[in-house]
Amino acid sequence: MITKAPQYNGKASKRLHVMAKPIGAHCNIDCQYCYYLSKKDLLDYKSGCSKKMDDQDLEHYIRQYIEQQNTPEIVFSWQGGEPTLLGLSYFEKVVRYQKKYQPRGVVIANDLQTNGTLLDDDWCLFLQKNNFLVGLSIDGPELLHNTYRVDKNGHGTFRQVMAAVELLHKHKVNFSTLTCVNNLTSKEPQAVYRFLRDVVRSPQMQFIPIVEQKTFRDTAPQQWQQQDQLVQGDPRLEPSHPESVMESWCVSAKGWGDFLCGVFDEWVKADVGRVFVQYFEASVESWMGRQNPLCTLNSLCGKGLAMEPNGDVFSCDHYVYPEYKLGNIYSERMDAMALSQRQQKFGFAKSKTLTSQCQGCDYLFACHGECPKNRFMRSHKGDPGQNYLCAGWKRFFAHIDQSLAYILRANRLPVTHGHYRDKGVV
Repeated sequence: MITKAPQYNGKASKRLHVMAKPIGAHCNIDCQYCYYLSKKDLLDYKSGCSKKMDDQDLEHYIRQYIEQQNTPEIVFSWQGGEPTLLGLSYFEKVVRYQKKYQPRGVVIANDLQTNGTLLDDDWCLFLQKNNFLVGLSIDGPELLHNTYRVDKNGHGTFRQVMAAVELLHKHKVNFSTLTCVNNLTSKEPQAVYRFLRDVVRSPQMQFIPIVEQKTFRDTAPQQWQQQDQLVQGDPRLEPSHPESVMESWCVSAKGWGDFLCGVFDEWVKADVGRVFVQYFEASVESWMGRQNPLCTLNSLCGKGLAMEPNGDVFSCDHYVYPEYKLGNIYSERMDAMALSQRQQKFGFAKSKTLTSQCQGCDYLFACHGECPKNRFMRSHKGDPGQNYLCAGWKRFFAHIDQSLAYILRANRLPVTHGHYRDKGVV
């Protein structure tokens, strides 16, 4: 049965999402676990990839991004590196160009990911006035944050980030926190959560697992040699192992599961409906039978492109490698790249390359094999492409299963999935 596609202004609706990196991999701090700083060498900024997108190129991008969408809201995402290094005047130009090309009746929104160290009153006044959503990177209490999030001289950045927190609250800027879960923060889930809730007063918490093999600077995801993929449970997959294939600062699969369970136990006591934790809210959607809003836990991926300062476009923020370059905005249309057969193949590969272990998992509905960039080990049966975090995710989903069913029923909502699903639901 053919159904009518979503419409807007009498035409088929078309939405794009690009993570624009107008300053590329340049940053004013030196986080030891950063997966993007190495792009300066991998993409060779000295040979055609400039340090920033200049005014003419910026206007070209904004006009093209707006004109190639047909939707009531257009969202611009600005990342890096550290985008605030471009200066406040740069983003004032961003807003001017957006207003210049803004169609009648269309809302334009912006989100900005930052380490916060350069924010001041002027920045926050601008961000609040123009309704930017700010993603602030902070890893927890001072000792945990300062272990890896250091400046170019090796000094911790905690105090600068906390000053930014106070400014964001002072000026009522809409913000969320992004916390990287590594080998250390994973061991302190309650401390991290309570700090974000009570000290930072985070309106929305995002937790990101830090997972990188030692080969990540040069080897793109899915370009691994199959014979080099270790079987799930191999001790060399543990970051702490002396012969580990993982970077030492990575979270282990067990550590990831323990962290999520620890935070959930604290959250479910009294913070349901009061504190927004992205993974928990997204899991509620999955248990209800709805599509998970997070790309990492959705059945498809490839909906969020990444763009470097010279206009090069890549399949995903974690796939900025030559093998995954789709084209350049100065020679190809962004919508053509986003909807290309190559990108569609990239997106559908997520569900088509699941191991038999994943396909038989009780929690496939909640995970869908998670992010393909993390599928670099073999399953217990020896199938390549098993997700490194598999054991942690499975422990977490089993842990929250009954609680989510209770929460949904208490709010008179359906429980479509899980071991405690509604009777009659298959």
